[in-house]
Amino acid sequence: MRGFTLLEVMVALAIMSGVVLTVISSVNYHLSVASRDREETVALLLARAKIEDFDLLTTMEKSSTKEGTFAPEWPEYSWKAEVTASPVPGFRQLTVTVKWGAERRTLSLESYVVQKK
Repeated sequence: MRGFTLLEVMVALAIMSGVVLTVISSVNYHLSVASRDREETVALLLARAKIEDFDLLTTMEKSSTKEGTFAPEWPEYSWKAEVTASPVPGFRQLTVTVKWGAERRTLSLESYVVQKK
């Protein structure tokens, strides 16, 4: 008698379903990680661009705050820039915080700027 028994077929199907479920959940997890990394990369680049924005630095006083969005290109991302006194004499601390997403995830970058006389 040649062929597979019903028990062998059932065991093979159980093993295959376990492997397929593991692969699907692994792919789903890695897609969510890639999506989160993309969002964080966009937020980082937007924060760096805002820090390098010289108009922002020249219009802000010694201790002040400004806010805005990156619309129309990135309407789901918003920013907040804060200038505070630095522990180092002659410098100001510029902190740019970018927020995005439904759960309002945040990323902050700090930079030190030479204080105007």
